[in-house]
Amino acid sequence: MAEIVEKIKIKDAMVPMVFEEGKYIPIVSMQLVFNNSGHLSNTKDGLADMSAKLFNEGTAKEGSVGFATTLDAHAIEIGTHVGRESLVIEVSALKAEFPYAVERLKDLLKDPNYTQDALNQIKHQKVGWITQKKSDFDYIAASKLREILFKGTALAKPYDGTLESIKSIELEDIKQFVKTHVGYNNAVAVVGGDISLDEAKNYTESLLAILPKVELTTIEVLQVSNKKETVLLDEETQQAYIFFGSPFNYSYKDKEQYKAKIAEYLLGGAGFGSRLMEEIRVKRGLTYGVYASLRRTKSASYLSGYMQTKLSTQTEAKGLIQSVVDEFVAKGITQDELTSAKQFLVGSEPLRTETLSQRLSRAFNEYYYGRTLGFSREQLKKIESVTLEEMNSFILSHKELSELSFAIVTKTK
Repeated sequence: MAEIVEKIKIKDAMVPMVFEEGKYIPIVSMQLVFNNSGHLSNTKDGLADMSAKLFNEGTAKEGSVGFATTLDAHAIEIGTHVGRESLVIEVSALKAEFPYAVERLKDLLKDPNYTQDALNQIKHQKVGWITQKKSDFDYIAASKLREILFKGTALAKPYDGTLESIKSIELEDIKQFVKTHVGYNNAVAVVGGDISLDEAKNYTESLLAILPKVELTTIEVLQVSNKKETVLLDEETQQAYIFFGSPFNYSYKDKEQYKAKIAEYLLGGAGFGSRLMEEIRVKRGLTYGVYASLRRTKSASYLSGYMQTKLSTQTEAKGLIQSVVDEFVAKGITQDELTSAKQFLVGSEPLRTETLSQRLSRAFNEYYYGRTLGFSREQLKKIESVTLEEMNSFILSHKELSELSFAIVTKTK
């Protein structure tokens, strides 16, 4: 059965469910995706992530170990994680165990482990993680780049939290976050595997009916800085960690996403087939790898990329990144590059849809971004037929990609 989107009436809301039946393996998986409940919803830095982590500590009645033991005995997996824009609760199990898995998830939703012991445990883990990240130079540079590009917005903040913000989070903060962000009316269910459509609907309804109604919010579109700033971060390092980004004035709503996909592939997403890799690694040997992507989400659209190089070649590498992007948006691409991109993007398509998980993820993204199911397949047809003139007209219209800012972890002394 191909992917479909069904609407399920739960109380006063029509909740979407993305579904695909696949009987070849007796496994069922479900995701409950809560919109506008991710890092961008933080009222304290790290609160969304800490709320998700508390769901991984089992129920208050059984505790973390007791709850996990019952799951292990039935080979059930239940987990919660958070992204920038959403919080996701997942459950998967063998078909025969899935009814029990749903009952266990109901128990968790009704009785989260809102205890001081559970809070202390996740705080201890998070403090350890943040402490480790103090010596993770990729993380430091990436965080600083976000701060530069999104100054004054939620994305500029350390959304994973700081030592101070994590220590300040109390049980009441998490309870309030869950109460106001995990509701039946801001949820999307994603269900697939050896399960019928009617069964999927019934399980989804029984789970979401437990939850409260929350206030619906919209995601703010954030502006990306075009000030071309460079920030050097002094660390005891033997390498320079160069992270860079710029505005990309292109909406996720645009119907010609295939043009951005080709441009991304050829600029920095193709590995050895990209301009950045060709100029910086292949021709000059300044790095093992340099990559860039054109991110197009509800909250922001921008270019971001990264590389490492020797301290002695840091300035040269930074200048090359700027010159490669400048030339790309000034002159566009060649017919050979376009042909190569078409061959790869079309030819590798089966690898991106070979598993049920991949297909469901794609279907969810199409729904989430307001596209019809099958949008990605239609985009592939357009990739095959797009001309060099059309592509270069698109690339040359995005001069803002040259407005690069840099966050570089280096040794300045």
